[in-house]
Amino acid sequence: MERLLSGIKPTGELTLGNYIGSIRQFIEMQKNYESFIFVADLHAITVHNDPEILKERIKKLVALYLACGLDPKENTIFLQSENLYHTALSWVLECNSYIGELNRMTQFKDKSQGKNNESIGCGLYTYPVLMASDIIIYDADVVPTGIDQKQHVELARNIAERFNHKYGETFKIPKPVIPKVGEKIKDLQNPTKKMSKTEENPKGYILLLEEPEIARKKIMSAVTDSEAIVKYDEINKPGISNLMTIYSTLTNKSFAEIEKEFSGCNYGTFKTRVADVVVELLTNIQTKYNEIINSNLVDEVLNNGINKVLPIAEAKVKEVYKKIGLGR
Repeated sequence: MERLLSGIKPTGELTLGNYIGSIRQFIEMQKNYESFIFVADLHAITVHNDPEILKERIKKLVALYLACGLDPKENTIFLQSENLYHTALSWVLECNSYIGELNRMTQFKDKSQGKNNESIGCGLYTYPVLMASDIIIYDADVVPTGIDQKQHVELARNIAERFNHKYGETFKIPKPVIPKVGEKIKDLQNPTKKMSKTEENPKGYILLLEEPEIARKKIMSAVTDSEAIVKYDEINKPGISNLMTIYSTLTNKSFAEIEKEFSGCNYGTFKTRVADVVVELLTNIQTKYNEIINSNLVDEVLNNGINKVLPIAEAKVKEVYKKIGLGR
């Protein structure tokens, strides 16, 4: 069975976009892969975080993973920071990476744009190498990723291939897996942008833990157009197309089926139905979440996860260190 690996940073509250774009993939893929899912808490400290808030977010994130349908019997779930072999390998990979590669990483360019480079933390620049370490330390076959993160998987592939060429076959070359539908849910108020908690207008995003009826109001007030035809056209009808993507992923209906279902209907009717399925999803997730967060399940899952991955990571790092001549 092939191995899947992915992680999410605990730097904010999860949105409907996170669920559709990443968590839902894990749920669908968990029976077909040996799945390693980790909380990328080391990546979270590239910017300052309040320590207590970060700890709370880590626990909430794991509880939400489980509430969304990740089966701890089918997935190995763990904290990145509890396995220091990730960072031990990352240094070796940094020494086998090029400045030109890191300069091309779009997230660093986006976040540092217009800022004084002397005040930007080094971690923001080098964290893609740690991400490569996260992936290739486990010989992952596939990495579910959005379009905006594909570049990081490509970097991991390049580093792994370079190391293999220098020191002999050591790492498996991972493949990015990008979902065909729902890969990037857009902002409800500005459907040209990705749905994100970092956007200033709270009407643009839906949080997995917000009141379902507030989510309903956000769907009903989502930006559309004046044509009053439910039709998928991402260029000319980005708002309606975004709502159709949400509805499609949550009902497993094709765009053609949705267009037929709402033929002759106004946008209000369509939005109401989209809101219904979103409210149903949030209600189910939140019911399970409240049960999990008030139990010992999170600690049990994380303990089992780290106990499984530590020996795997240790063996890989020892192999790497031996090949490059480190140690006695």
